[in-house]
Amino acid sequence: AVAAPTQAVLRAQTPVALKMSEELTTKKKAVRVGQRFNLEVSEPVTVNGVVVIPVGAPATGEITQVRNKGMWGKSGYIGARLVHVRVGDRTIRLAGSFDDKGVTGTGGVVASIALIPIAGFFTTGTSAMIPSGSGVKGFIDEDVPLALEAAAQAPMAVQTPPAPMAVSATQTGSPAATPVAA
Repeated sequence: AVAAPTQAVLRAQTPVALKMSEELTTKKKAVRVGQRFNLEVSEPVTVNGVVVIPVGAPATGEITQVRNKGMWGKSGYIGARLVHVRVGDRTIRLAGSFDDKGVTGTGGVVASIALIPIAGFFTTGTSAMIPSGSGVKGFIDEDVPLALEAAAQAPMAVQTPPAPMAVSATQTGSPAATPVAA
């Protein structure tokens, strides 16, 4: 039996579970706006019971905002968006954004200004950091037509039971023979 392709669609807004393949941090000004980074699919995406985006499929994101930690308790900040996922030679657009903000040092600034006014100048917040392996949720950004192989239904082979054999008197040589049902 030959499988015939059926038309299916991976719908926009279908959720895609991803995880970071690398760490993003504002420490030492390590990230910049426009920088691309890698993620991977952490749970399979299926359509009609068929996996269309497997676990481990590579995805790409992009840094949209960066604020490095600074004086007066200013914390670091990273804003990012999802760009696409690759399945074989196909690129599928993704939607979704995420961010991380370091802890502000405002409490330390207020306390230090009360004691020594210039000390607040040297008090900083913490850097923003999105560790490798962190979960990120995205969504398919476009309807994607798919050609799925439908499992062809082979006709069931049904065997007919053998016909009951009748035994005739001429076969047995006995006039009293009766037919026997199998």
